Amino acid sequence: MPKFRKKPVVVEAERIVEARLVTTAHGRVRAEAGDWILRDPRTGDTWPIKPDIFEATYEQVEEELCGSIVTAMINW
Repeated sequence: MPKFRKKPVVVEAERIVEARLVTTAHGRVRAEAGDWILRDPRTGDTWPIKPDIFEATYEQVEEELCGSIVTAMINW
């Protein structure tokens, strides 16, 4: 069976300090303290992701590499 790699996509990310509801493309989802909230700047879609999955899937991108997009792993 052929293997595939996920295409790199630059997202905005915020690590939350308290639980909150996040509106996603599939409805409202509860995010817990410590989770990351991601936003695709191209579509505006948002979704929560657990810290261990975030760390395994995303890496910080230098701002000059992505033009005007502010990038993953930034705490607001």
